[in-house]
Amino acid sequence: MKSKYSDRDAKLYINKFAKKGVPKDLALRIYTTQLLGNDPTVVLHGGGNTSVKSSIKTLLGKVERVIYVKGSGKDMGDIEEDGFPALEMENLLKMRTLKSLDDFQMVNYQRKYMLDTSFPNASVETLLHAFLPHKFVDHSHSNAILSLIDQPNPKKFCKKVFGDEMGIVPYIMPGFELAKKASEVFEQNTSVKGLILLNHGIFTFAEDAKESYLRMIRYITKAERELSKNSKKLVVKKYSEKKISISSAANIIRQQISNQVNDNFERKIVHFYKPQFFEEIFSHKNYKIFTQQGPVTPDHVIRIKSKPLVIDLTKEKITNIEKTIAKAVHKYKEDYKKYFNRNSKYNASATMLDPYPRLILIKGMGIFSTGPSFKDAKIAMDVGLNSLSVILEASKYGTFKSIPEKEIFRMEYWPLELAKVKISSQKLKGQVAVITGGLGGIGYATAKKFQKEGADVVLIDIIDPKKINLDLKGMKYIKCDITKENNVRKVFDEISTIYGGVDILISNAGFATVESLEKLSKQQFDKSFDLNLFAHHYFVKHGVEIMKKQQTRGVALFNISKQAVNPGKNYAAYGLTKAALMFLMKQYVVEYSQYGIRFNGVNADRIRSGLMTPEMITKRSKARGLTIEQYMSGNLLKQEVKAIDVADAFYHLSLSQKSTAAIITVDGGNIESSFR
Repeated sequence: MKSKYSDRDAKLYINKFAKKGVPKDLALRIYTTQLLGNDPTVVLHGGGNTSVKSSIKTLLGKVERVIYVKGSGKDMGDIEEDGFPALEMENLLKMRTLKSLDDFQMVNYQRKYMLDTSFPNASVETLLHAFLPHKFVDHSHSNAILSLIDQPNPKKFCKKVFGDEMGIVPYIMPGFELAKKASEVFEQNTSVKGLILLNHGIFTFAEDAKESYLRMIRYITKAERELSKNSKKLVVKKYSEKKISISSAANIIRQQISNQVNDNFERKIVHFYKPQFFEEIFSHKNYKIFTQQGPVTPDHVIRIKSKPLVIDLTKEKITNIEKTIAKAVHKYKEDYKKYFNRNSKYNASATMLDPYPRLILIKGMGIFSTGPSFKDAKIAMDVGLNSLSVILEASKYGTFKSIPEKEIFRMEYWPLELAKVKISSQKLKGQVAVITGGLGGIGYATAKKFQKEGADVVLIDIIDPKKINLDLKGMKYIKCDITKENNVRKVFDEISTIYGGVDILISNAGFATVESLEKLSKQQFDKSFDLNLFAHHYFVKHGVEIMKKQQTRGVALFNISKQAVNPGKNYAAYGLTKAALMFLMKQYVVEYSQYGIRFNGVNADRIRSGLMTPEMITKRSKARGLTIEQYMSGNLLKQEVKAIDVADAFYHLSLSQKSTAAIITVDGGNIESSFR
């Protein structure tokens, strides 16, 4: 591992943070923390922690010793000063005299000793940092270190690789007891440059930020060299290719891990990826053993559970594959319940978590990760890939060994660890919403609304997003001409591979041809029907096929327009397709209600969007002898209807579990286009 430390960059950090009133030592702490945090082989997604001991002048003018320590759950890769709460050192050190301290007391006192309680809670390993005498302390879950120490005889390997330069701390769950034990190990040999925490990770320390960081690099490098020198090489076997598509497998998995609660489904995202080392796993003769041992570091268990589900489809007949996957997921669920019941005595207040796998390895295909949102599924994938690579390297070097099941359970149901995983109460959490015409005014407003309510949003459009100034953060954009059915089919395959399936279809794309019947050509008619009718059918047809596979119901929402019931002059090509679209929606209701899928529509009028451009608004208002404001609010309520109003209607219909074949009119009041 190479050092990324730069004296020049360090000075830039000092100067940058000085402008915010951040002291030099904390600026350097931020710099080296980010260096470690931006290497996924060192720490991932909130893992690891760092600290620096300093002094601060209080409001009362007293100079007080403090420790700045990483906030619990904060990512080291982009952490700044607001991620380092300051705590009173004097009071933290007094806590070492205590014989015992439970977790809640520890967190309570750590919070009590914070100088500013608006900061996040300090790391659960704050006391370990405090009890060590060094100014700078770094802690990581380095892959190389874990591969070396997750073994039946880790002390032997540590002695061989590090000699007497590192203290060895036996596995103890993070908290007060571990902090005391680590400080005792250090005091047995105060010349050590760091500590190896078995089945957990590595600590290094020094009196300056650069040296503490360089020591971390140095000892990780030693571990890397040992693994490279003494690991066995595997003969990688090639397995038969997948017999079903990745998208179909994802749909089946999503079907199996979604729970029905009353009239709703608790849906999850299913994400696919195949790493380069994937076939190596199944080439190892002991893969059935080492993949089921447990996590490489206890921190991983809240993201990926104690073990993945492993399925071999290479010898299955294609007709049996769906049943094989379903049976395997069911067995995992039942085994997890037994695991919980066996170990619940270690946490009497624990309520069983979701019993489904977070990682699913399918031989001959790849890895599927799951989670309540795409972000969670992606984190599970990142952590899973990291974990599997460590397990593989540990197994090539020796024999991978995790912590005992009892300790895995205690960590998985530890309230302080679970606090890192935020549980969202958003109504569309776990749902995938796909929107055509996603970069237009109505499409984008709808996307922002659904994203705010917890949905993972996919935008489909033919426009290049680089040409428009829209914030697409957290959304997936797919360019597609939806008038071509094969393109639509491919898009849904891609969506299933990324998200596992789809729950909400918002068929929104469209355009208006303004021409009198007298001059309207067949070419204009055909173009209007292609996008305003047939494209809606292709989109909903292929989306609904996925909903049928998932067996989790779903909803398709059509942007129909008031033209369907209240034709306007020179709008024949547009109005006729919209009238047909309304009938298409009703036809879907007749043919697909048996699957619990709902079909509804919105009739909107005079919305500023890609369809109703400023140029069109100007022309139509001028033709009526009205100002733009008068034209846009030309309804019974005398209020302009906006894209967000249409988005709200789509959202309402997405939640209306007992409404189908329903149409909401969003036009501010136009009696001619009302239904009743």
